[in-house]
Amino acid sequence: MSDKLKVGILGGTGMVGQRFIALLENHPWFEVTTIAASPRSAGKTYEEAVAGRWKMDTPMPEAVKKLTVMNVNEVEAVASKVDFVFSAVDMSKDEIKKIEEAYAKTETPVVSNNSAHRWTPDVPMMVPEINPEHMAVIASQKKRLGTKHGFVAVKPNCSIQSYAPVLTAWKEFEPVEVVATTYQAISGAGKTFQDWPEMVGNVIPYIGGEEEKSEKEPLRIWGKVEDGVIVPADGPLITCQCIRVPVLNGHTAAVFVKFRKKPSKEQLIEKLREFSGEPQRLGLPSAPKQFIQYLEEDNRPQVTLDVDFENGMGISVGRLREDTVYDYKFVGLSHNTVRGAAGGAVLCAELLKANGYINKK
Repeated sequence: MSDKLKVGILGGTGMVGQRFIALLENHPWFEVTTIAASPRSAGKTYEEAVAGRWKMDTPMPEAVKKLTVMNVNEVEAVASKVDFVFSAVDMSKDEIKKIEEAYAKTETPVVSNNSAHRWTPDVPMMVPEINPEHMAVIASQKKRLGTKHGFVAVKPNCSIQSYAPVLTAWKEFEPVEVVATTYQAISGAGKTFQDWPEMVGNVIPYIGGEEEKSEKEPLRIWGKVEDGVIVPADGPLITCQCIRVPVLNGHTAAVFVKFRKKPSKEQLIEKLREFSGEPQRLGLPSAPKQFIQYLEEDNRPQVTLDVDFENGMGISVGRLREDTVYDYKFVGLSHNTVRGAAGGAVLCAELLKANGYINKK
C-alpha cells in the first residue's frame, strides 16, 4: 500500500486536468488514483475518454490509462476514493462553487484551479511564496461549511504570475501605480494551434474577464486576514490590457511601475534574485529553487528560451530600465499552465500538506 496521498482530478480530461496528471506522475507525496469528468466521459477508461485529445508534449502516464473515469457529479462516490482533489472542471461559476463546496462537505479538501471561489471571503487564494498566511482563513471556512477537514483553496489567475511576484519582491519601495499589458498564450484558453488555427499569425486584443482579474486579484493576494476573512489591499492601483498572441505556452507582461520610494535599478534586481518564500524554506517538491531570475540580455525573457525555467515554476524578468513617465518598466514571463495553473495548484497542495491541512482520510 502506497504511503502517498490519494488524489482525484475533477475535470481530468481537459487541458488543465491533463497538466495535473502529467505533473503528478512520480510525485513523491501524491498519487492520482481517481479521475472524474462529465457524464459523457464517465465509464470510459481515461485513455478512451481522451483519445486524440491528449494535449501535453509528454506521453500520457501509463498509471492513468486504464483508470475508469467517474462522473464528477457523483460527489460521494468520487470523494470516498480519495484523500483530496484538484479541481479543473469546466462549468458555470455557480455550478463550480456548488460542486467544490459539495466535495469539501464530504471532508475532502479541494485545491482548485478555477476562478469561481477566488472572491469567496474565507477561501484562501494563494501564490505560496507570497501569501501562505492566508491559510489561516480555512478555520473560519470550515465553521461556515460545518466540516472538520474539508475546505476549498484556490490559486489566482495565470495572467498575474508574471508580474505580481515581481511587485511583491519590491514591496518595501511601495509601488503605487502599475500599468501592465499581458501577451497571453493560447493554452490559457485550453487550446492548441490544432484546435484554434485562426490564432496562427494572429493577435486578438480581448480575453473575456481577464483584465478585471489581472487588476484586482493581486490586491487580494496582498490583503490581510481579519476576523476570519481576507480583506484586499487598497493599492497599488493596477490597470491592465490582456491580449491573446500566437504562442502555445507562456504569458508575457510588459509592465510600468511608479514607486513611493524610488529605488535604484541595482536594488530592484537584487530584490528579485533574493526573493523566496515558504516553499523554498520548506523544500517543497514542486518549489523552484530560484523563484525569480533576472536576465541581463536585451532580448530576454523569451518564451522559447525561458518559459520552462525551473520546470515552468519560476518567473523570468528582463528589460528593467528607467522610464520617462513612470519610474521603471520591465518584462516578465511565466508558464501559464504550469506555474499559472496546475503547477501552482500542486504547490498550494504541497504547502497545505506541509502545514497539516491535507492528510490521509
